[in-house]
Amino acid sequence: MALTITLLNSAYLGGRCCRHKVLCPILGPLLSDSMSKLYSSYRRPGSQPEKKTSWQNVDFSFKKGFDVLKTQLSMLKKETKDYLIGPGGHPFNRYLLEQTRVLWEFRSQEDLSKWVISSDVEIGGKSEVYLKLGRNNQAALLYGTLNTEVPRDGETKYSGYCSMRAKPPVGSFARKKYYDWSNFNSLYLRVRGDGRPWMVNIYTDPYFSHQKDDLYNYFMFTRGGPYWEEIKIPFSKFFLSSRGRVQDDQHPIWLDKVSTLGFTIGDKVDGPFQLEIDFIGLLNDRAHKEEFAYEMYEKNPQI
Repeated sequence: MALTITLLNSAYLGGRCCRHKVLCPILGPLLSDSMSKLYSSYRRPGSQPEKKTSWQNVDFSFKKGFDVLKTQLSMLKKETKDYLIGPGGHPFNRYLLEQTRVLWEFRSQEDLSKWVISSDVEIGGKSEVYLKLGRNNQAALLYGTLNTEVPRDGETKYSGYCSMRAKPPVGSFARKKYYDWSNFNSLYLRVRGDGRPWMVNIYTDPYFSHQKDDLYNYFMFTRGGPYWEEIKIPFSKFFLSSRGRVQDDQHPIWLDKVSTLGFTIGDKVDGPFQLEIDFIGLLNDRAHKEEFAYEMYEKNPQI
């Protein structure tokens, strides 16, 4: 009897999993916000609970669902066409000979919409950050005020950061997509700062769920003044960290699984800051031969 009940339960769960895999790509754009709220049980101390349950905020619209399906099918058609042409929609010979590539440039509001900004306000802090087009619409201007005052919630110990991060690419039917930078070995930027140091962050696809907070970092020092500077950062210089802590077990970036890139300021100095970014690109520097700049430990040494 117990064996029969176990088999029935497993079959029921298996059916649920299959239905979830089929319906998720179609209903994902409609239910993503509500499902994220449904599975998120964390609430900061002192905040009021929501009066409405998450399922009551779901908008079941057949017209909206049909429009979403039409859009996703057109995206799938374009992805299939690009895949048949070659990597990234370019012929294979062009891909092999490519030495430089511009990833992001900032010339319009549409370019700015590909990025999101955040600060310690999310945890109760008082820092401020803004993003707008620079002079003559030729660059992105990231500016604000850093405030290291810790919120008095009895939980947060550190505060004072602002960041800017690119939105991760999304394929048809809400599939995850990744940037493939394996043909390049350096990050290339043209920026103009105020002399404050920044942290460049690269996010990759985590292999396990507990690696979701892992990211690769390296420093970007701006010299200030009226002149632009071009910064080249080899990918071999980026080190692995998790939740702000440098990891002992280091390994190079998975350049074929890059999800997004971002910038963070958190130098513990209160006051205004600004950073202008002309473009962000990739470079294949043939003179750079270093594979990885840090020591790697053997995980299972033979005795």
